[in-house]
Amino acid sequence: MNNTQESNKVLTDFLSETKTTQIIWALQDKASEDWVVLDSPSFEETEVMPLWSSAELAQQHCIDEWSNYTPAQIAVADWFEFWLEDLNDDGVIVGVNWQGDDECLEMELSEFTQALAEIESLK
Repeated sequence: MNNTQESNKVLTDFLSETKTTQIIWALQDKASEDWVVLDSPSFEETEVMPLWSSAELAQQHCIDEWSNYTPAQIAVADWFEFWLEDLNDDGVIVGVNWQGDDECLEMELSEFTQALAEIESLK
C-alpha cells in the first residue's frame, strides 16, 4: 500500500467505527481535565490532537508521558457544537487513530470534520 492508500484506510476504518458509535475518543488528564495536544511531527509550529475511534485504541497510549491520562469520549454531535470552533481558533489539526510520531495520519480540521459530517447520524 502506498501512503495515500494507507491514509485512506486509516480514515475509512476510523469513520466506519465512529459511524456506529457516534463517539470519538481522546485522552484527558484525570486531575487537570486537560486534553492531549502535542506538537505535530509533520508540520512546523502546528499542534495536533490525537483522536481514536475506540476506547481500546486510545487506552494503548496511556503510557509514559501520557500515563496520567485516560480515554474520554466526545460525542460526534458535541464535536460539531463545541470542539470545532475552539480547535479551529487555536489552529489545531487532528491525528486520526494516532499510532505515534512516525506513523500517523494528520488532517486539517476542515477535512476531518467534513468526513465526520458524512457519517453523523442526525437524531
